[in-house]
Amino acid sequence: MRTVFPAAVPGMGAGVLALLFLLCAADAALADPMPLLPEAVVPPPAPVGASADQAGPALDVSPLPALDDDAARSEARHLLQAMQREVPHFQVASPEDAARWIMLAHAQLAHANITIDRAQVLMVVDRNPRVQRVCFVLALPDNEEWLVLGGTRVSTGQAGRKYYYLTPTGVFINSPDRLGYRAEGTRNEHGIRGLGARGMRVWDMGWQWAVKGWRPDREQGQIRLEIHATDPDFLEARLGRPASEGCVRIPAALNRFMDRHGLLDAQYEQAASYDGRFRALLPRDRTPSPIAGDAMVVVDSSPGEGMT
Repeated sequence: MRTVFPAAVPGMGAGVLALLFLLCAADAALADPMPLLPEAVVPPPAPVGASADQAGPALDVSPLPALDDDAARSEARHLLQAMQREVPHFQVASPEDAARWIMLAHAQLAHANITIDRAQVLMVVDRNPRVQRVCFVLALPDNEEWLVLGGTRVSTGQAGRKYYYLTPTGVFINSPDRLGYRAEGTRNEHGIRGLGARGMRVWDMGWQWAVKGWRPDREQGQIRLEIHATDPDFLEARLGRPASEGCVRIPAALNRFMDRHGLLDAQYEQAASYDGRFRALLPRDRTPSPIAGDAMVVVDSSPGEGMT
């Protein structure tokens, strides 16, 4: 907006003229204020003597590990043995179930137009109310013979309860443009630790559209989709049925296993090489798997449910 200041007229005193200038300037500031930028996006001042287009030092980011099929299968079998030891109620999938998990994962990845470019573990969650399980699948590039490790019970979004959303289907990436966190172990007014015991990992999968489970018209709204543990005393034993507000609840033992082996932290490991926030979040005693991935694939095997 362009401000036009008044011209001096005969007999106008200097004080009146000055006052008019001040009033016009104030009016211009109110009508066309300078936009305020968040502090995080204000660029830092350039060093003295540096050119405007001078680039900073390049980040030395380690590439994601890439194993051949045989080495990846060997690592997957090692993870499977560890899961069977460390995660109670862990079950290996039957050949029929394994084929079903692979088919569902393939279909959802194709729907999302995502290509597997390195051997990696996928976290596949079936939100079917009659299934409510997670299954870990070794996905191989240019190879249809994926390996199903197995999984355990989970809980996804509950229908019919106000402000509870259906966990959305799709492929959700644990990207370093969001920083996850750890549960503080605080209890709500009912004595429930909604994110589990103190120190449990919370994976933040970003804002996602989800069906409002209490509305028959399937209207959607946005939720912050997370993967987290639940109260170990009151709620973990009830995993295996829809119960969450839209997030994916997992057992504490699986939470610790995924955290220690970095099963969804492939990109976080890269970020930890140059960003102290990620180094602080990841456990110091971790042993990240070379087939760690970054994707949770949510499917629905219910009859009549397609891709959304």
